[in-house]
Amino acid sequence: MVSSFATELLEIKSKEPSLHVLVIPGNPGIAAFYKDFVEALYENLGGQASVTAVGHISHSQKDSEHGRLFSMHEQIDHKVDFIEQELQHSEQSIVLVNFHLQFTTTSLHSSCSMLTGNQVGHSIGAYIGLEVFKRLQNKIKMFVGLYPFLKLNKNSVTQSAIGYIARSSLLSKGVSLLASFIGSLQPSIIRGIVRRFLGTSWSVTAVDVACCHLLKYHTMRNVLFMAMTEFQKLTEEPDWMFVRAKEDKIAFLFGVDDHWGPLSHLEEISKRAPEVTLSVETEGHTHGYCCNEPGSFWVADYVANFIKTQKRH
Repeated sequence: MVSSFATELLEIKSKEPSLHVLVIPGNPGIAAFYKDFVEALYENLGGQASVTAVGHISHSQKDSEHGRLFSMHEQIDHKVDFIEQELQHSEQSIVLVNFHLQFTTTSLHSSCSMLTGNQVGHSIGAYIGLEVFKRLQNKIKMFVGLYPFLKLNKNSVTQSAIGYIARSSLLSKGVSLLASFIGSLQPSIIRGIVRRFLGTSWSVTAVDVACCHLLKYHTMRNVLFMAMTEFQKLTEEPDWMFVRAKEDKIAFLFGVDDHWGPLSHLEEISKRAPEVTLSVETEGHTHGYCCNEPGSFWVADYVANFIKTQKRH
């Protein structure tokens, strides 16, 4: 439990960690989508860092909050509370890695446990991670934003469509009921629908996660409600003053053809905060890289290399 809310973690604990990498998902904020990434990142860091993915409240298989809807701001508060509650006695620095489990060093399971950083965030998780970084500057050592969603893209038809649905309570309920109906079908039929319409290139793990967690009425309602609050907030400019102040501790990885984080946003960051580490992934992976093994492995290698480089400085 984090601030009385059930919280799903995906974690690999190091026996002798030198730092703790905290992974903040995008939207949907389902920690289990990052299983392959978390495992690969742990291995690439030589087992010397604990790695934890923290799921969003009520983006989970069980409706522990009884239908309550949570805004992006509340999800930010939740991540701050997690760090202050679970890592308060840790002397390790935190790395935040933000995107769109609980592990031990030998086995996989889910629970809430005492953790001891760096921060990584994916998609809207990059925005969330920056806000967490602002509030906990004395605890966060560095921040990595992966395929970041930091402001609205007015040229994106997909964003316009999602925004239209998310703003309508009636449409959001309809989409959530449809997702719930699909989730009630036979498992083989559910997997076929997910693979056909969501992820033809998804791994078996990602397909199973979508079937078990995403196709729930409460999860889809929270995904769309959070999206509505995201779109309202991201009409504003990012806090460029903060990014510039911490530019030597921040990195962003963009995709070549990603409407959530177009290269025009990379160009703006380079002008606003020229010392931020900026990279473009050209290997053909997508915004949803965590849903297949090749994407997870490549991005984990990128993050590990950035952390190792920063540690040498």
